[in-house]
Amino acid sequence: MAAPATIHLHPTAPLAERVLLPGDPGRALRLAQALLDSPLMFNHNRGLWGYTGGARDGQPLTIQSTGMGGPSAAIVIAELGQLGARRLVRIGTCGGLDAPLSLGDLVIATEALSRDGTSAALDARGRLSPDPELRESLLSAAASPAVGATTHSGPIVSTDLFYDVPEGEDQEWVRAGALAVDMESATLFALAARRGLRAASLLVVSDLLNPSRVRIEAEPLHAAERRMGEVAVDALISETG
Repeated sequence: MAAPATIHLHPTAPLAERVLLPGDPGRALRLAQALLDSPLMFNHNRGLWGYTGGARDGQPLTIQSTGMGGPSAAIVIAELGQLGARRLVRIGTCGGLDAPLSLGDLVIATEALSRDGTSAALDARGRLSPDPELRESLLSAAASPAVGATTHSGPIVSTDLFYDVPEGEDQEWVRAGALAVDMESATLFALAARRGLRAASLLVVSDLLNPSRVRIEAEPLHAAERRMGEVAVDALISETG
């Protein structure tokens, strides 16, 4: 049977049922080279690079970039669902709001506070939850001593703004319990609930936002994203092992 037609994703290789979702196309390429055996380009349309290959368990895995922000992520997630994806793990970056976070740390989202327009447009305001079993698999995988990174778990907040956040809004997020802020997790959780998909979010702290923004350097960021990808793959494998 022919695959359903999609508008923005133009598959040139098979899609795996399990998918990692970086926002950055460059991260998709780096992690495909590091984590997949014989990766094939799944999509290159609109610069949304995606790759399918074998994970270390020998089973297929797709790494598909979503682009930046909720609207782009919503399109990619919806079309992946149409094409047969069922388990989705966001592997993105976040800005640390909470004092214990350090650059390069990992954050597993236990819920996402909807402060973005896309999840609100999906009628999913408030606190949105990941798939509980997939979240627990991430927590277990991140606890391995081999990971070599400090991992935090807790609520995050999703917003539409990278710059020019209204004064005091980040403090409101902290009071609401958010450890970090990203732009896509609330959209992922909202769409997963709507479309019957399983989803979770694992993030690396690329910026510290308080009292002023501090940005991670490229080399430690790439090392951290490699660790993040390995944790996400281990979590997906543990569910099928």
